[in-house]
Amino acid sequence: MTQKFTVRFWGVRGSIPCPGPATARFGGNTACVEVRCGDRLIICDGGTGIRALGDELMRAGAALDADILLSHCHIDHVGGLPFFAPFYSPAHRFRLWAGHLLPALTLEDALRSLMSHPLFPIEAEVFQADIGYRDFRAGESIDLRGGIKVRTVPLDHPGGATGYRIDFAGRSLAYLTDNEIRPGGPDPALVALARGVDLAIYDCAYTDEEIGAKAGWGHSSWRQGLALADAAGIGAFCLFHHAPEHDDACMTTIAAQAQAARARTMTAAEGDVIEL
Repeated sequence: MTQKFTVRFWGVRGSIPCPGPATARFGGNTACVEVRCGDRLIICDGGTGIRALGDELMRAGAALDADILLSHCHIDHVGGLPFFAPFYSPAHRFRLWAGHLLPALTLEDALRSLMSHPLFPIEAEVFQADIGYRDFRAGESIDLRGGIKVRTVPLDHPGGATGYRIDFAGRSLAYLTDNEIRPGGPDPALVALARGVDLAIYDCAYTDEEIGAKAGWGHSSWRQGLALADAAGIGAFCLFHHAPEHDDACMTTIAAQAQAARARTMTAAEGDVIEL
């Protein structure tokens, strides 16, 4: 079994897709990140970027047995799931995980609500893949097998959200979106979860100049993200969940400023691949 640990970005935006010439460099699809731990496939979030990932997986032709880790169920993080082609083939098996819904709801409830009249023309019964819904409470560890260890943490976001830390073969990834950092600084539990990870993908939707008007929205500025990286001793840090109003010119400026402010800082763009 290969020990490679790789990350590929299929969607990097928050709130709403924003395709077009002004966002062609960084991409306009919403959150979806492909993670490969050896031969195991993990997908972080099911935003609109998951459609293209699903098409590529179908072209590869192999039967899939994979896990989808959802940060939460806002539309920009699950809106691509009904368009994920492998869900319509009986050859595949998936486990969908969510840590923010219990006890009021389950993940299956949420997905059925998304795919219901009058919002959607078909219902979840049309899926042919073997899909298991796995609800847990953020803060618990979850078992993905294959030598992969996953720990979770509650995030500060309206309606709740879950952050994930994935450890595999001596390397580590933190996927942390959507999260607000309050004036007192980052949640100690979040710092503890991210402590010493090789790569953190973090919600850096806004600039410091913008974040004051976004209080309560459940997001961070990129400078707040860098402060978290320093507090947790994170290795490489990746800006993610870009605001839809931040076009390529704006994102290029942000990327340069962030990289200058902290070494080993990068800004996620669709198609980027990182090997840990």
